[in-house]
Amino acid sequence: MKNRILYTTVCLLLFFMPMKAQRIEVTNSVTDMGQVMFNTPAIAEFKLKNKGHRSLKISKVYTSCGCTTVDYPQKPVSGGADFSVRVVYDARQMGHFEKLVGIYAEGLKEPIMLKVRGIVVEEVTDDGGDLPFAIGDLKTDMEEIVFDNVNRGDKPVAMMHIMNPTSKTVEPVVMHLPRYLQAEVSPSKIEPGCRGLVTITLSSAALRDYGLTQTNVYLGSFPGDKVSTDKEISVSAILLPDFSQLNGNKTDAPKIQLSTTTLQLGAFNGKKKLHGEIGITNGGTATLDISALQMFTTGLEVSLNKTQLRPGESAKLKITAHAKELKQSKGKPRILMITNDPAQPKVVIEVIGKYE
Repeated sequence: MKNRILYTTVCLLLFFMPMKAQRIEVTNSVTDMGQVMFNTPAIAEFKLKNKGHRSLKISKVYTSCGCTTVDYPQKPVSGGADFSVRVVYDARQMGHFEKLVGIYAEGLKEPIMLKVRGIVVEEVTDDGGDLPFAIGDLKTDMEEIVFDNVNRGDKPVAMMHIMNPTSKTVEPVVMHLPRYLQAEVSPSKIEPGCRGLVTITLSSAALRDYGLTQTNVYLGSFPGDKVSTDKEISVSAILLPDFSQLNGNKTDAPKIQLSTTTLQLGAFNGKKKLHGEIGITNGGTATLDISALQMFTTGLEVSLNKTQLRPGESAKLKITAHAKELKQSKGKPRILMITNDPAQPKVVIEVIGKYE
């Protein structure tokens, strides 16, 4: 009798126990094919995994046009097993393309959406430019990106050319992106000896403060690649003050005047520090306000004895350069000032010296 009660209890528990929903994990739901030859089928392979404990069967596949065909497992995929979906685009129409594929499977509430994109061309071209920088295992044409003179609401774009000098196919990825940056790599996979393009877009509306905002992102060779200093790319954005509310009479305004915007420090010659000075004068008819004073790189130290200057008043900007930090810095030693001068809201001072 006790065994029968125990058996009944177990059955009831199993009956009322909620079944875990099936789940499919996609390594990368978007594949950018880059340049595709006209009339040559473009093939993309997506890696997926059945994250559920039960077998999963794909019941239907949807494509956004008849120019795309899909090859997928016809038999059930075991729980925890990896599988792939192969998408072929016929490339019979010139120009950019973007096609969607929906994967419907039993036990899934929503379809898994995959995307292929690229551009169909008559001949694959190469920009032919030099790529002097080594970022991780890749070659690039820049190691620093600067979004200059940005106004609130702008969405400027920077493009970085990359090349795969290795003997293996790579899947470049930009890692540690802050919320105000987005990145796309085209094509998604780059064969040995071939080139690609990284597009970085800045959303200025997400920047918090006027002036200089800096961060480091990292260019990996594949998703999940390790972050390290040799893969580092410096990204700077200079957000200008908003003068849209300035009244029409611009004659009543401050005017910043500097003794120089290029400070020559000479050679260190064994010294740990070098010092320089720049004079600042307000040649306008309203108070000059220097609201931000920032450095693009480490190794510079500044002090300003006045941040607000009445008409005709002057101030001194003292600059100290540290040899050790400057030698290790990648970018150019520069100083940024943000002012309320509508003609010069941004002033950049370049610090020149021999830091070796």
